[in-house]
Amino acid sequence: MFRRSKLVALTAAALFLGLIFEISMYGKVSAAQITLRSLTLQAGVTDGGSMPGGVVNHQFAFTIPSNASVGSIQFLYCTLAAGTCTTPTGLVTTSATMGSQSGATGFSLVNTTNGAPYLTRVAANIAGPVAVQYQLLGITNPSTTNQTFYVRISTFASTDTTGSAIDTGTVAASTANQIFLSGTMPESLVFCTGATVGTTSGVPDCSTATPGTVNFNQLFSPTDTATATSQMAASTNAGSGYVITVNGPTLTSGANTVVAMGASTTGIRGISQFGLNLRANTTATSTPAVGTDVAPAANGTNYKGEAVTGYNTVDNFKFVSSNGVADSANGGAGGSDAQIFTVSYIVNVPGSQPAGTYTTTLTYICTPTF
Repeated sequence: MFRRSKLVALTAAALFLGLIFEISMYGKVSAAQITLRSLTLQAGVTDGGSMPGGVVNHQFAFTIPSNASVGSIQFLYCTLAAGTCTTPTGLVTTSATMGSQSGATGFSLVNTTNGAPYLTRVAANIAGPVAVQYQLLGITNPSTTNQTFYVRISTFASTDTTGSAIDTGTVAASTANQIFLSGTMPESLVFCTGATVGTTSGVPDCSTATPGTVNFNQLFSPTDTATATSQMAASTNAGSGYVITVNGPTLTSGANTVVAMGASTTGIRGISQFGLNLRANTTATSTPAVGTDVAPAANGTNYKGEAVTGYNTVDNFKFVSSNGVADSANGGAGGSDAQIFTVSYIVNVPGSQPAGTYTTTLTYICTPTF
């Protein structure tokens, strides 16, 4: 009788424990895993996103998996992904403000506890899974360089992160050494002359300049105007820009010369004239079509070079040694990107011009003022 009573008692105890176990299993809350989660460290007003101690923006993106009523979302900053949470050294979240939000909106930021900011709203259903994004502005990163830190994300039915979490997930981020690049742009002048100057990828390129030996297009004649062209390119970062001058004598053959055009005027066949300009000249009775305008054209901003008075009038020519023929004053003082100038030369002679080979050597000087 005693043994039977003991067996009944043990059986009852086993059933009771089983019932407790079953109740506890059914009553246990298990949070689902938040998926597709990331934390992007975005640049702040002045600091780079991963700068140690930088005041930056933290953007969280993740997918809430459960279909549930959510009243708050916590972002718990820790030095470890799991276990006891220690706030990373130097991290400051109490100055953070709410930035953009999408997917599930209507949240405001509570930042009263450092390292544990959370979003709150009147609890409302989220029909998961739903992708969300939340941006926290003005967070001070951990101050340790190259430190990995973790943010444990949890959603709650309550509006203040109390109670059991509905869904959880962890993201990782790291501060990083900033890379400081330093380079020096010195005072610069790029200037070249030649029969022609080409471009590379559309930019005037002095390495393409051809030799400066230039022949006129025809024999000198009292009935026609001989023409020739040369080119030069210039750029500078000088604060007051540059001035280009022409230097040298007129055309000479022994004791014989062609008269330099001392004032800007048109060419006239049958008289002695040697002159130049920096324009695209048209076809006229006394002036053949020769030359092109500066390219790219002056725009007063990054292209400032153009012909100056005396050498900037179409179909008018002049030659006075040491005269300025171009400068970069269009748009005021400052640097100018590379432009190509085409210099057009004309020669007219009278019927009595002595025979001979007429030559001159012209030197163009570009002077920047820094």
